[in-house]
Amino acid sequence: MFYDHVVPEDELLRHVDIAMYQAKHRGRNNLCFFDQAMQAVIIERAAMEADLRVALEQKQFILYYQQQITHDDQIVGAEVLIRWQHPERGLILPMDFIPIGEETGLILAIGQWVLETACAQLKRWESNPQTQHLQLAINVSAHQFHQIDFVKQITDILDKSAIDHSRLKLELTESMLLNEQTEITEKMHALKALGVGFSLDDFGTGYSSLSYLTHLPFDQLKIDRSFVHNIGVNHTDSVIVQTLIGMTSNLLDMQIIAEGVETEEQRAFLEHNGCDLCQGYLFSKPVPLAEFEALLPKS
Repeated sequence: MFYDHVVPEDELLRHVDIAMYQAKHRGRNNLCFFDQAMQAVIIERAAMEADLRVALEQKQFILYYQQQITHDDQIVGAEVLIRWQHPERGLILPMDFIPIGEETGLILAIGQWVLETACAQLKRWESNPQTQHLQLAINVSAHQFHQIDFVKQITDILDKSAIDHSRLKLELTESMLLNEQTEITEKMHALKALGVGFSLDDFGTGYSSLSYLTHLPFDQLKIDRSFVHNIGVNHTDSVIVQTLIGMTSNLLDMQIIAEGVETEEQRAFLEHNGCDLCQGYLFSKPVPLAEFEALLPKS
């Protein structure tokens, strides 16, 4: 199996450890053999984790903004999206570093930075009549939300930035709502009492349940891009979108926003069926602050 012990013992043990890690990652009752590709992945991941720690220290992250807009072209706010401006690799998208942040716990510091930076921006906008109405939606990870002192963290940020609390909207995914219902309810109601808004992201893509929509204080439901993409293509998805809009606006009295809107046909369908807001490449891709502000009306 091991080439007559040609591989030194310490290196062999590292190989075994890597194979064991891969077997655990795949789930129970798995067997994995080591190969060099595994080691390359581990080395790459370790390098990315080290760079991520440096990025936090040196503030290499930047925020991008994707406008959220009414059907009569009124920009009401934006979703905040993080990017990593790596000094050697260039701009890195969240999908390439957020999972490592989740695994290592660095997501807590990253999420804190996003919240503080976004609220500071809201404060700067307050002095301008063209921007003082804008609201920012910020994605919150499960690791962040389930911290014991999460409500205090948000409260401290709000106090420090001294913003209008209603301008901050926290986006939660439905997968976060499956467990710890009492904790979730208490935290959401505590923040809601402060004026903070909540949006439910990715509804319909997982274990959707109407029960938590009836007792959790969501202000907004976001239709996932996977459904929006198939408007006019897949009849079933079109019906699902119609149903979500009708249920949300008529029964739950919640605002509804569609993400991933890329065509005029999709936008017209959403408007016809009563969707309040849109977000997507039809209007603007996520852009840096200066480009986002350039999209705002000048008077």
